[in-house]
Amino acid sequence: MGCLLKQGGGLYARLRIGAVLLAAGEGARMGGVAKPLIRLQGVPLVKRQLIALSGAGVDEVVVVTGYERGAVEAQVQDFPVTLAHNAEYAQGQQSSVRTGLAALGGKFDAVLVVLADQPLIGAADLTELIAAFKKAPKREGGLVVVPVVSGQRGNPILLDDEARAKILASETNLGCRQLIERHPELVLVHETSNTRFVTDLDTREDVEQLAQRTGWKLELPTRETVA
Repeated sequence: MGCLLKQGGGLYARLRIGAVLLAAGEGARMGGVAKPLIRLQGVPLVKRQLIALSGAGVDEVVVVTGYERGAVEAQVQDFPVTLAHNAEYAQGQQSSVRTGLAALGGKFDAVLVVLADQPLIGAADLTELIAAFKKAPKREGGLVVVPVVSGQRGNPILLDDEARAKILASETNLGCRQLIERHPELVLVHETSNTRFVTDLDTREDVEQLAQRTGWKLELPTRETVA
């Protein structure tokens, strides 16, 4: 039986979905750890995100690299993705967002902007955001779907092609936590109790706490695994 949300004749038309996976950061708050290479149950986080994106039916993925470029690229080489290197990754996440959005080929109904350091995000979570986008009323000027959990802004986010073009042509900062307040005309708040949207790994303490809470094994990359 076909999926009603994706196949012809269903409740919603099939959307063309792209994704930008941000895997460029230098992990400054974690002492220079390349967070995409952290292993959860033996699988690097960057691979986990690609598996989730595949499961959600995303049509094209751009992986943005920066810090530890070679090691990150080695982990994704078996996936059919586009690689985009951000040589200015040290300037912050927003430069990587722009690099990724610019590298996407063609026109998309919606684009996911995904962080590599969110260890619990899976296909079902991405599908939740896509469903919220499909149900959203049309609006002038573009649309950005932002998950919010108990007042806390989460990730990933989802934007339509008009918002993507506007962001590339302006100084709109998708990474800033004041996005909802500064650009209410773009933002659709997706209120949810799904705490996976607000679970990320910024510090070594975050890694330790997640391991204690879940009982799962998390391993930081070593010089040997990065080389």
